[in-house]
Amino acid sequence: MQIDSTTTTTASGTALKKLGEDYTSFLKLLTAQIQNQDPLQPIDSTAFVSQLAQLTQVEQTVATNTNLENIYASLSASTAMSDVQLIGRDVVLPTDTIELIDGEAAFEYTVDADAGLVKAVIKAEDGTVVRELTGLKGMAGGEVHEVVWDGLDDKGLPVPDDVFTIDMEVETTEGVAVSATVYAASRVEELSFETGIPTLILRNGKTASSGSVVSIR
Repeated sequence: MQIDSTTTTTASGTALKKLGEDYTSFLKLLTAQIQNQDPLQPIDSTAFVSQLAQLTQVEQTVATNTNLENIYASLSASTAMSDVQLIGRDVVLPTDTIELIDGEAAFEYTVDADAGLVKAVIKAEDGTVVRELTGLKGMAGGEVHEVVWDGLDDKGLPVPDDVFTIDMEVETTEGVAVSATVYAASRVEELSFETGIPTLILRNGKTASSGSVVSIR
């Protein structure tokens, strides 16, 4: 397993190379001016000392950046190892996707304000409405509401197991729209490093970062 830190390493290396070139140019300029100075009017060394101090400060900054990059790489490796342990586990995270497995699907939701109308609209992949679950709870204040779909469509017929999207339609008693967040579980099947950042590949076909996971089952 390898963590891709090419971008940050290249940036630090480029800065260090440029600093070395600046040092070389500075020393050449200093040598040339000393060799060609008027003995009766020697060059004031104050300016050179000041420039040398500035170059030293830049060198220290580059060194600090390099240390930070090394720390970042170490933390990324540690995070990646933690994410590997999620493979094969069910994780709960914010999503608009639910999975019907063995004729049953479960999800949770929260609403941002007390609502008088809460409806979950379950849709197939092509956007066709499969089932509308009405009369759901609308209490806010951090309350988490659990819903279990029995796998039947609006006609009472069983729906084949598949992945579905879910839209929440939530309004106050005055008809004002309220935001809602859906949480559902999916199994982690793979961990990808394609983008240089550990990414969870889920059974439902979605991707997510481990930072979005709210619980592990």
